[in-house]
Amino acid sequence: MSTRFSVRPALSALTTAALAVCAAPAAHAQSAELIAAAKTEGQLTVIALARNWCGYGPIIDAFKAKYGIKVNELNPDAGSGDEVEAIKANKDNKGPQAPDTIDVGLSFGPAAKAAGLIQPYKVATWATIPDSAKDPEGYWYGDYYGVLTFQVNTDLVSKAPADWADLLKPEYKNAVALAGDPRSANQAIQGIYAAGLGLAGGDASKAAATGLKFFSDLNKAGNFVPVIGKAASFTQGTTPIIIRWDYNALADRDTLKGNPKVDVIVPKTGVVAGVYVQAISAYAPHPNAAKLWMEYLYSDEGQQGLLNGYCHPIRFNDLVGKNKFTKASLDKLPPAAAYAKAAFPTLEQQNAAKETITKQWDQVVGATVK
Repeated sequence: MSTRFSVRPALSALTTAALAVCAAPAAHAQSAELIAAAKTEGQLTVIALARNWCGYGPIIDAFKAKYGIKVNELNPDAGSGDEVEAIKANKDNKGPQAPDTIDVGLSFGPAAKAAGLIQPYKVATWATIPDSAKDPEGYWYGDYYGVLTFQVNTDLVSKAPADWADLLKPEYKNAVALAGDPRSANQAIQGIYAAGLGLAGGDASKAAATGLKFFSDLNKAGNFVPVIGKAASFTQGTTPIIIRWDYNALADRDTLKGNPKVDVIVPKTGVVAGVYVQAISAYAPHPNAAKLWMEYLYSDEGQQGLLNGYCHPIRFNDLVGKNKFTKASLDKLPPAAAYAKAAFPTLEQQNAAKETITKQWDQVVGATVK
């Protein structure tokens, strides 16, 4: 059950601090005042944070151990739309079904802001978050990202592709798959966009059309496999090359334990980052615990936790430059230089690409992915 803070007639110094912090909009970092206010509330409710996603299990456990605050892990397998609906459905509910924070795809941040469902809060490390990945008023801000990579079954593929154009080579016949249906799945749509961006020399305005033409050529060459690529099809050899978010591919590398062997390649061009963003519910029952959670996630320690789970923390370039990450966690990733070239498509670019790709896939490529 949720532990709620009740205001009594005689306010203690701790309660006074809690109210002061709750009302203040500025960042407090992991200050004594914010910690005290969060502990007074006694609980944090998160949603859609599967414990095997981005290292969230260990991150939540570390947060609980550090601050002694209970974490209610609501609906770990929810999608971004479910998270937003949970806020809407629980506006007047201060119980355990009301999320304090959300972790959603980039496009859901502005939509939630426009609907009045989230509140502004700028973490202490705000300046190190790229401008393209945050709302200038602090309503939402990117926390981590993945880039599209080639997940390669090296038991079946002797030489891994290095860039998008390589996928057209004859040795990759019946080998290349997307990780979703490009008419609906964001990961697949972004994969087509990334290929097009690389082949169009970085011109975002041509990426969607160029990507569709490329996949049409892949399909005509017999290299494209119209099967949704996942661990099972990868292991069976049906989809020996999958265009996939790096954190999923790297997690498979661990899970499969060499059977088959997995190589994860960041392409030389068209390195596209997909951002997930954090926000605090406008109706959060535990607003100070939510702020402390945000401060922890965006601290060096929290960002290291995300990296341990193979998700690229949004402050990646900043922390790499300061040598803040452990060598062991970086050694498990493709070279850092490959990520330095990552492009962060704007919301407008994403929406335009989605419109083109989803509506023209059948006409231009003509392969039904299932």
